[in-house]
Amino acid sequence: ASAQFQLAVPVAVVFAPGSVPGDLPRPLPFRDVQEMEISVNLRTSITSRYETVYRSTTAQEEAALDVATAREADAALHLLQDASLGTLTVYVVPETSSHLPQGISVYVGKHRSALVRAGGGLAALRTRLQQLMQVMSFTASSIAAALSDRVPDGQLGPDARRHLKSSLGYEITFSLLNPDPKSHAVDWDIEDAVNRYVQPVLDKLSLVANFSVDSQILYYAVLGVTPRFDKESSSFLLSAHSLPHVINPVEARLGSSAASLYPVLNFLLYVPERSHSPLYIQDKDGASVSTNAFHSPRWGGIMVYNVETPASPQTSLPLHVDVDMVRVMEVFLAQLRLLFGLSREELPPEFLLESPGNEGLADWELDRLLWAHTVENIATVSTTLTSLAQLLDKIGNIVIKDDVASEVYRAVTSAQSAMAKLAVGHLHSAFQASKEAVTSSERAFFDPSLLHLLYFPDDQKFAIYIPLFLPMAVPILLSLAKIVREARQRKKEPTKMD
Repeated sequence: ASAQFQLAVPVAVVFAPGSVPGDLPRPLPFRDVQEMEISVNLRTSITSRYETVYRSTTAQEEAALDVATAREADAALHLLQDASLGTLTVYVVPETSSHLPQGISVYVGKHRSALVRAGGGLAALRTRLQQLMQVMSFTASSIAAALSDRVPDGQLGPDARRHLKSSLGYEITFSLLNPDPKSHAVDWDIEDAVNRYVQPVLDKLSLVANFSVDSQILYYAVLGVTPRFDKESSSFLLSAHSLPHVINPVEARLGSSAASLYPVLNFLLYVPERSHSPLYIQDKDGASVSTNAFHSPRWGGIMVYNVETPASPQTSLPLHVDVDMVRVMEVFLAQLRLLFGLSREELPPEFLLESPGNEGLADWELDRLLWAHTVENIATVSTTLTSLAQLLDKIGNIVIKDDVASEVYRAVTSAQSAMAKLAVGHLHSAFQASKEAVTSSERAFFDPSLLHLLYFPDDQKFAIYIPLFLPMAVPILLSLAKIVREARQRKKEPTKMD
């Protein structure tokens, strides 16, 4: 199915006093539209439209900018902004402004705005704006990754298939693996850690999908690879190439994904057994990984947590271990960001990004995720409905019930509505419509009234009816054969002549 996406990004460029470039084409305020083509494949084209309004600061914005640091300015300006999703506000401050540290010309806040140092006229400002849009809204690669099913393999970057596919929900499982409970009695306060570190991030992501979190402790669960002993460091090592083999045996014990409707993200904390302690993970170059953890795309992550060996050999076993949850959660949250494709891209050196703090992701990062997921949802609906149409074409005697038809109509209408909302820059309502379209298209595709026809093809009908009709057909066929034989016999016999 072909699709022409238009993604409109409403941008406001606001000039503080003393920052207006001398070469503006016309007096402020004025509007400007810039379009960019993103090529995906022959049948899917994407046009991104940056609809920019150039204006001067209001008195309130001037007051908000009259603070010492960029961080304070960001917080004060946030209260005055249009907070709708997918919009960007760029404040241009004078070249001599003390808001931005030395050598920094662009400061990206944790909401939906940025501060840019003036200087170099309109052309230089436009270049910076262009870079900013790439950071704060979407890039050709983030959209290509969302449409990875439609993009020819050669055109995708290495990270394109790492992210989780868009889903209406996700299940997150934290597992503590203790293969040697005789030696280690491990305690982890997972409930408090989830409330403190994970929940704020999930609250922020609740717009994107529903999340459920659970945890478990597994005893005697070992990794599928025996680590190699290294004499120099007197420690055990897991090399990068053996990491893929670690997951399978462990996954058999996790048991959560089997009954799940949604994708499951697994975060495993592994306390190595005493005979393999301490255990370190090595990267491809043989250097030890600082976090002692690794992640597997679309699956989750594993962190190895080494226990201090007691100083005196007389210490009674099992050793009591209290897990440092701050250290563990830092790693798991970084892996969660990677799985959602929220990893920070390489930025020009004059850019400074504000850390998102306790919420784990900035507002503009949430928007980035929504842009990608909206496009992916619409593409998924288009593929699902095309498959359904092809399938129904193949089954001649199918009856499509009214409720299936209405789900198909609803899916098409919602997808069209999402496309229209994207074209005018209403990201939030576009995303909601794309979610409704996915729900309806899946309901139609998996409707029970269609399913049993798929499993009842013609050859199965023969297989069912032949055993019923064969016993009756045998005597009928035999007697038919007898009649034919007798008729032939009669023809052969010459008629008697008197």
